[in-house]
Amino acid sequence: MNNKNLTFTTDRLEIRPLVNSDYESWLKGFLDRNPSQYQYDDGLIDMSVCTKIWFEDLVKKHHELIKNDEMYIFAIFDKNNQHIGMIDLVTIRRGIFQWGECGYFIHNQFWRNGYAYEALRKTLYIADKELEFHRLEAHVNLDNDPSIKLLQKSGFEYECTRKNFIYEFEQWTDNHIYYINFDDSNNQQN
Repeated sequence: MNNKNLTFTTDRLEIRPLVNSDYESWLKGFLDRNPSQYQYDDGLIDMSVCTKIWFEDLVKKHHELIKNDEMYIFAIFDKNNQHIGMIDLVTIRRGIFQWGECGYFIHNQFWRNGYAYEALRKTLYIADKELEFHRLEAHVNLDNDPSIKLLQKSGFEYECTRKNFIYEFEQWTDNHIYYINFDDSNNQQN
């Protein structure tokens, strides 16, 4: 892991990279999911391959990605150490760009509690102040209204729609691109 402090808290959440001792909480978050609520919700997932050894390998890979400044994968926990979801920052390009992408999910049993907004706002602070990104993008399906509303509420602005941008659902799909630039005076994070 690099020298940066990558553990952050909000009023209700702790946001940090996974460690081996998170296995039980992490697994429970997935096992306690409700059936899929809509198209972009995976709902119940077969977790049978996710043994403790498998998880330790996952944690090792996450820390290697952080060390190499490729991807910062954060677990979201509540104050009772319940695994709420995940949020990540992917380095697209450093140098004169300082450009990244963010993605996130909250387990559906925790929806409608404001956790996604709280975690995203804190992660934007991390991206700006700790990881020194200038620009973050989020790529979102055209009809994923909950995610679009979350991004807008968090300070992202619509930039464009990229045609045939992401391969998912066994086809190339269009995605809206939302962005935030951290040097904009109206985008100050806390």
